[in-house]
Amino acid sequence: MKNIYVFLGDGFETIEALTAVDVLRRGGADVKTVSIMEGIKVLSSHNVEVKADIMLDETDLGGSDMMILPGGLGGTNNIKANKKLVEALKAQAAAGKYVCAICAAPSALGVNGILKGKKATVYPGFENEMTGCTVTGENVVKDGNIITGKGPGMALEFAFSLLEAVKGEDAVKEVKAGMLL
Repeated sequence: MKNIYVFLGDGFETIEALTAVDVLRRGGADVKTVSIMEGIKVLSSHNVEVKADIMLDETDLGGSDMMILPGGLGGTNNIKANKKLVEALKAQAAAGKYVCAICAAPSALGVNGILKGKKATVYPGFENEMTGCTVTGENVVKDGNIITGKGPGMALEFAFSLLEAVKGEDAVKEVKAGMLL
């Protein structure tokens, strides 16, 4: 798979975004970080400045194979406010392509009707924004083309679920072995 994007808005959860990028790259996936802010540098919820690979306007949203949303309240609110990204997420899901979110970010999918009829998980307290889906409370939930994670402590499990979706079980085993897991 090509065109795997991790979308970064100011206030994103550092461990959720960078763990996904790290595990996917270790597994040989072509993943890019995308700033949804006005500049290429994005500030995480814990004041870690990350220089994204590309800007949202430079991203081939229609050609995406997987879209990944890290959580963090600020980052999630920036995702919800970005109409271009929200429309791309809706189109991605409708096309049966992967849409993935962790922590508070599944709520951005929920409030936009992207999770209707699906099973998903979300950070506790955001269940009321998960419109039309069944919230399981599990650490990581994969329902067809939708993968969701519950929170920062599940970042590695979530990342391995993403890697399995794009590269298969053997890639996960190889990366885990290299990471001494």
